[in-house]
Amino acid sequence: MSETIAIILGIFLAYIGIILFICLLAYVIQVVAYWSIFTKAGVPGWKALIPFYNVYVQYRISWTNPYMYWIYLVGFNLSNVLITQSGFLYSVGSILGAIAFLVNLMAALKLSRAFGHGVGYAIGLFFLGPIFMLIIGFGSSQYLGPQD
Repeated sequence: MSETIAIILGIFLAYIGIILFICLLAYVIQVVAYWSIFTKAGVPGWKALIPFYNVYVQYRISWTNPYMYWIYLVGFNLSNVLITQSGFLYSVGSILGAIAFLVNLMAALKLSRAFGHGVGYAIGLFFLGPIFMLIIGFGSSQYLGPQD
């Protein structure tokens, strides 16, 4: 019996280790991409190292209104809390989640346009963000500033 528990525990710990490795790799890729994007935009690259702040900086370089980040952050977090409730609060959480989704979609479009790309590239940023951010950062894209 204890041998079976040891095997299950080993498999579980290996699974956790693999997930942690993938998350760490994704974070490193995101930091490298943000660092290169920020450098192209004239922002110090070290700002890419700080979680949440790096997304705020991304919103600042791609929007004329950087306060949209706060709408996204509050909407996303409140929707995650309220969606666990029932009745009216569930509805409010769903609406806030939809607003956060739309703001995030618009942020991809704004970042795409800030570097001279269009809607197709924005869709790529939305669904495969780190890959397309690496292409912006290390490709020939030039920072044009926020485009309205």
